[in-house]
Amino acid sequence: MPLHLPFLIAATMAATTPPTLPQSDLRLVQPPVTLNTPRTFPVVTTLAAWRRRRAAIRRQVLVSCGLYPLPRRTRLNAKVFDWTDHPGYRVAKVAIETYPHFYLAGNLYTPLGQPPHGKWPGILVAHGHWADGRLQNSDIGSIPARCITFARMGCVAFSYDMVGYNDTRQLDHSFGDDREHWLWGVTLIGLQTWNSIRCLDFLKALPEVDGNRLAITGESGGGSQTMLLTAVDDRLAAVAPCVMVSHTMQGGCLCENGPELRIRFSNMELAACAAPKPQIMVGATGDWTRTMMTVEGPAVRSIYQLYHHADRLATTIVDAPHNINRESRTAVDRFFGKWLLHRPKADSYIEPPYTMPPLAELRVFPNGMPADAAGPAEYTAARIAEARALLAADEPHDAASLKRFNQRWLPVWRDTLQARAPGPGELRTLGTAPTPMGADVQGQRLAIGRAGFGDRIECMLYSPARRNPALPVVALADSDWNPLNTAPTDVAKALLRRGAEVLIFHPLTAAAETARGYDPWNGYFTCYNRTLLQDRVQDCVTAMSWLRQRFHGARVAIAGTGWCGLPALLAAPDADAAMCDAGNLDLRTDAALLTNDLYSPLLRKMGDFTTAALLAAPHPLLVMRADSGFSPAAAIMRVYHNLGQARRAELTPDALSPDDLATWFTSHTGTE
Repeated sequence: MPLHLPFLIAATMAATTPPTLPQSDLRLVQPPVTLNTPRTFPVVTTLAAWRRRRAAIRRQVLVSCGLYPLPRRTRLNAKVFDWTDHPGYRVAKVAIETYPHFYLAGNLYTPLGQPPHGKWPGILVAHGHWADGRLQNSDIGSIPARCITFARMGCVAFSYDMVGYNDTRQLDHSFGDDREHWLWGVTLIGLQTWNSIRCLDFLKALPEVDGNRLAITGESGGGSQTMLLTAVDDRLAAVAPCVMVSHTMQGGCLCENGPELRIRFSNMELAACAAPKPQIMVGATGDWTRTMMTVEGPAVRSIYQLYHHADRLATTIVDAPHNINRESRTAVDRFFGKWLLHRPKADSYIEPPYTMPPLAELRVFPNGMPADAAGPAEYTAARIAEARALLAADEPHDAASLKRFNQRWLPVWRDTLQARAPGPGELRTLGTAPTPMGADVQGQRLAIGRAGFGDRIECMLYSPARRNPALPVVALADSDWNPLNTAPTDVAKALLRRGAEVLIFHPLTAAAETARGYDPWNGYFTCYNRTLLQDRVQDCVTAMSWLRQRFHGARVAIAGTGWCGLPALLAAPDADAAMCDAGNLDLRTDAALLTNDLYSPLLRKMGDFTTAALLAAPHPLLVMRADSGFSPAAAIMRVYHNLGQARRAELTPDALSPDDLATWFTSHTGTE
C-alpha cells in the first residue's frame, strides 16, 4: 500500500500499518501525486462509515469549487426562444444567467406532443472537450445525437456549454489559471459546477418536466461534471458518467481539477457518491477507463452493496478510443429507458438514425455575447466581493452567532487547510526514556506521526519538576529550536519556570520544497498534494492531538515563534489558547500569500487568519508582531469585545521577550 496515497481511510490504514514511524519524514522525499497516479478505493465496511465519508466528499467538492457555503441563487432570467420542429422532437435556443451578467447558452430538446403521464423526465447533457463543444457531431461522438434520441424516447434534454465553448465565450476555457484566483476560490471548475447546479434549477422549473425524474450524463470532461454534480446535488434520480471514472487519469483540464479536490479522494469515490441512485458507468478500451469491468466497476459496486442495491449500478465497456459513439450512447439510452421511463423492453432499444439540425437553429449568440456580459476582471471582482460580503455578514457578535459561525466555517477551515486531528489509534510515537536536564526539568526525545501518512515530527517533551496543573500543556513550534540539540529554547525555559509542560517541535521544514519536487505554481499540484503551509498547520494539529492523548484531555495551547508563528495561528481553532508570531505579515494585498511558505489555495476564500482566529474565540489569543499591515487585527479585537472577552485577546506590533510571553500565558490561561 503506497504511503503517498493519503486519501485512504485512516481506520483502514491504522489496521494495516505497523505501529512504527519511518526513519525520516517521507514527505521530504516522496514524489508528488499527479492526475495519473494510480488510486486505491478505500475499504468501507459499513453504511454509516460510507455516509460519513460521502458527506466529507460532498463538502470537499464544494469547498474546492469555492461554492461552500453555496452562493445565493439569483434570478436565471431564462430565455427560451426560436423553437423549430423536427421528426419526433422540437429544439430551442436557451440563455440563462447563472450569476448576474454571466450568460450560459444551450439547447433544449423536447418530445413532440403531450407527455403520457403529465410530465417528462429531464436530462442534463454535459459535453466533453470536443472541438465543437455541444455541437460536436461525428462518428466518435455526437452531442446532438444524444439529445435528439432522449427527446424521441420521451425525455426533455438540455445541452449546455462548457465555459469558453460555442456561445458561452465571455470567459475562455483557461480562465483562472493562476494561483491568486485560487486563493479566492475563483476557478473554472467552480464556475462550471455552479453552472450545472443552475442548469438543474432551470430544468426542474420547466412546467413539462418531472422534478422527481432528473438525470445527468456527460462524457470526458462532461463525465467529470456528471460526477461533481452528483456529489453535491441530491435532486438527481439517475446518472451516467461516460469515459471518465478511472483509478488512473483523473482529468486533464482546469475544469476538472480544483484546489485540494483529490488530496484525499478520487474519481471512483466521486462516482460512488451517486449510490444508491441508478447509475451507469461507461468505459472504453482505448482510454483510461479500460479497466472499468475489473477495477472501477467493482470498487463503486462495493458501495452500492452496502445499500443492498447492487442492481442499480451498471457498467459497460466499448471497444473504441475515447468516445461517446453510438454504442456508448445506446448503453445510456437503455439505462435511462429502464430507470427514468420504466419501459419493460428498454434493453432492446437502438438509437434510430438522426440528422443534426442546422447550426443556425442551435447557435444562441452567433453575433457575440450580450453587451452587459461580465468580462474576466468584472467576473473575478464580483466573486471576491461576494466572498468578502459573506464573511462580513457571518462575523459573530454574541454566543449564538459564534456558534453559527463555527458550524459554518470550521468545516471550511479543515478542508481548506487539510487539517484534521488524528483519530483513535492513528497516532504513532517513538521515544527515549525521560532524562534529567538539570535540577528542575526532565526531557524526553520523541518522534510522532500518523499511521500511513509518512510524517515524522521530531520533538522534545520537557516536564518541570513542579508542574502547574492550572496551565494548559503547550505545543511549541519554535523557530529557534534545533532538533539535533536537546536543550530547551528560551521560550521553552520561560514556560517551564512557570510550571508548564512543553512539547517543542518543528513543523515540516522548507527542505521539502526541493526534496519532493514541491511546485504549487505549476499544473494541478494543489489538487493532489498539500502545500508546505498546509503540512505545517497539520503538524501543529498533530502535536496538539498527541498532547491531548498523552495528558488525557488536558487543555492544550499552541505557540509559534518566528516562521512557525503563522502556521500556529492557523492551527489555533484546535487549541484552547494560542500565542503566535505574525512576523509583520502584510495582508493588505495577496502578495505575501503567493510565496512557497504561505501559499494555500482557498485561504482568502476561507477568510485567512481572521477566520482562524475567530474560530479560536473566545479562548486566550496573543499575536505579536502584528503591525498595521496585519488586517485581521480589527475584526479579531471587535469580535472578542462583542463577546465580552476583550481581555483575552491581545495583538501587538512588538516582538515580546520569552519572559513577556510566559507572563501573558500564565496570566491569561492559568485561571480560565
